[in-house]
Amino acid sequence: MIRKLSIFSSDFIGVYIKAYGNTALIPKNLDEESENIIKDILGVRTFRVIINNFSLIGTMVAFNSKGIVVSGMSSPDDFSDMNVDGRNILFLKDRLNAVGNNIITNDKAAVIHPSFTESSEKAISDTLGVEVVKSTIAGVKTVGSVAVLNDNGMLVSPESSDEEIKNLSDLFGIPVNTGTANYGSYYLGASIITNSKGILVGNATTSIELGRIDDTLS
Repeated sequence: MIRKLSIFSSDFIGVYIKAYGNTALIPKNLDEESENIIKDILGVRTFRVIINNFSLIGTMVAFNSKGIVVSGMSSPDDFSDMNVDGRNILFLKDRLNAVGNNIITNDKAAVIHPSFTESSEKAISDTLGVEVVKSTIAGVKTVGSVAVLNDNGMLVSPESSDEEIKNLSDLFGIPVNTGTANYGSYYLGASIITNSKGILVGNATTSIELGRIDDTLS
């Protein structure tokens, strides 16, 4: 199932929400109508959090079914009301604090910003329980901003090379295609929220883009 959505009057909905599996993390101040759409389309339980007084949850969090990596700007108090279903939580102390932009992961692997320290790389791997690879996607170091994935597939920037696409497919174990959202934006992580059950896209996404996104992620 796929649906268009705006959050806080923005089509870049992925900067506010992060979803994986049966869980979605949403801002504490999100309106109830949007929360219900997220629950309905993705089939998730939602948890309201705030990170260092910011609502940009999607840029500050990366997670899979095993663990959650959170910006070091956050603290355990921000997640005190959240049942994480046994997930590990890492409050990552690294100068690259927008971890949602700098990490993309599923339950098999993670690609991370090449400038993460070795200690951060190990901590990310231990928390998520996956192989971690330092790399760019389409020449962009903020890998989580230019790609999005679920259990069905992965969509990456059209700037990605054929070799990159093959390597990502082998690493994550899913088909990889190129595409855009929000009327030509390469920032797919900022434009799409998805899990294996559904897809939410920014309102500016065209019908052609919708078809490509649906074909790849459904």
